[in-house]
Amino acid sequence: MNEKICAVVVTYNRKDLLIGCLEALRKQTRPLQGIYIIDNASTDSTPTLLLDKGYIKELPPLKLDEPTEKEFVIENLTNSEPIKIHYVRMNENTGSSGGFYEGVKRGYERGYDWLWLMDDDTIPTETALENLINKTITLDVNKVGFLCSKVLWTDGNPHIMNIPSVKPLINGIPFNIYEEKNILLVESARFVSLLVRRDVVKTVGLPIKEFFIWADDMEYTLRITRKGFAGLYTNDSIVVHKTKANYAAFQVYDWRFYYNVKNWLWVYKLHYKNRYIYLLLKTNLLTPKLPLKVWHVNIKASIDSFMKKPKIDSCVERNKHEC
Repeated sequence: MNEKICAVVVTYNRKDLLIGCLEALRKQTRPLQGIYIIDNASTDSTPTLLLDKGYIKELPPLKLDEPTEKEFVIENLTNSEPIKIHYVRMNENTGSSGGFYEGVKRGYERGYDWLWLMDDDTIPTETALENLINKTITLDVNKVGFLCSKVLWTDGNPHIMNIPSVKPLINGIPFNIYEEKNILLVESARFVSLLVRRDVVKTVGLPIKEFFIWADDMEYTLRITRKGFAGLYTNDSIVVHKTKANYAAFQVYDWRFYYNVKNWLWVYKLHYKNRYIYLLLKTNLLTPKLPLKVWHVNIKASIDSFMKKPKIDSCVERNKHEC
């Protein structure tokens, strides 16, 4: 309980879902010490609702040239202890990737021991955080890179998008070696109830903001496990992901399709260099099997992945003050 845990919630134009997420965070049986709200320049009166609900005490300026951060305090509903609310209003929409980059960077600089990452449509059950952090007591915490929850959709079934990646052996260890403790080893996971240790951020750096949306979480957690840290899936930590449908990214053919293709190619370019060219060729050869409306998008995403390489920012501790 001496370790300080801060949730990082990225939001954009989903104010009602955001309030549901924040209320659930205030009810955690393992209380939080802070919450970073990264508001990606929402246009749906998100700040006004946060003000009405008591999460912030003043509205941000209408026009911003750069992100602004204000600190407020709200009461934990579990034990009435204070929770610091760090409200960050971005000057533009940087996507979920830019939001998590900003939240992890600022949470790290504030000195929090653990960062609990999630989207604004994530609703943690009351024991979700307690069951995550308890696993670090069972295992050697210095070997733990991240922990992730069991993510359900609104109907109680597993959320397809949020199933972590499991391999028979991860860093030479069987994935089910801790099965009796409700733990499985995973190679990568999503930013939907992902708990990351401070020292790990210092070692591997920050999420890649250039992804904008999708696959940034898979790249980041893969980066962590490839550094030798353990990724833990905890079966008894449960959250609900309130998306409109229970779907996977590969089933989507709207504006997000471009980012799904380019970003997955980037993941291979960064972590599986010997397989990147193969995947690049395969992606283009499969174009005729896709809906006609995304043919040009598939080709453009492939070309862009080849022409550019995302930058991994190291995490430099600029501030020494504690939370």
